[in-house]
This record gives sequence, structure tokens and C-alpha cells, in this order.
Amino acid sequence: MSEPIVVTPSIRVPPSAITIRASRAAGPGGQNVNKVATKIDLRVDLDAIEGLPEPARERLRRLAAHRLDADGRLVVTSQATRVQSQNVEDARAKVRALIAQALVRPKPRRPTRPTATSRETRLQRK
Repeated sequence: MSEPIVVTPSIRVPPSAITIRASRAAGPGGQNVNKVATKIDLRVDLDAIEGLPEPARERLRRLAAHRLDADGRLVVTSQATRVQSQNVEDARAKVRALIAQALVRPKPRRPTRPTATSRETRLQRK
């Protein structure tokens, strides 16, 4: 079993929520490419992430909408290197970064009024 993905001290993905599958990667690799399974397919159950506030969980679903499978799990793949263990770490780093990005609360937009000068300029251009 793998170790948990720790995003912050209070937020982590438990090993039970992580599924790792290896397959053959595309691209360069010489004779090795057809024999060794180095591409990593890492799936994370979003509901099992511990300590993630509900608003952040919803932001994560929106951020990763194109990466969700039919079961609603986050799918991250990595075939950056020819070494399986490095690809696992790369995929785990991608998951960590995505969750950290979902933790950032978006800045609320405050509507502003046009300045008197900009209104006057607009009217003069008409």
C-alpha cells in the first residue's frame, strides 16, 4: 500500500482513496518501451480526502471536471520519465498541487462604477 498524500498538516489523501495502475507509456524508450510499464494512472476518490472543507471540495470538482472518471474519481496520469517510481511521485505532486489550488478562495469581484472622465470620453467618442 502507498503512503498518504499530505497537502497540509490537516488535509491529506489516505492510502485507501488512492488507486495506482501502471501501463506502457508512449514515446521514446527504445526496445524497453514495449516491455516496461512506466506510465502511471493515479485515481483519487474525492469524497475520501480528509480535512478538506466542503467549499474547497466543490472548487476541486470544478477545477478537475475534465479529469473525473465515470465514478467521480480524479484521474491523473504521468509518463514524464522512463522510471515508474518517478512517474508515481510526479502524479502525486500533480494531485497535491490541484488540491492546494482548490484551497485558495477566489477573490470576490466587487463591481465598480466608471469614473466621470471615462464616461465623458465614451460620450465624446459616440
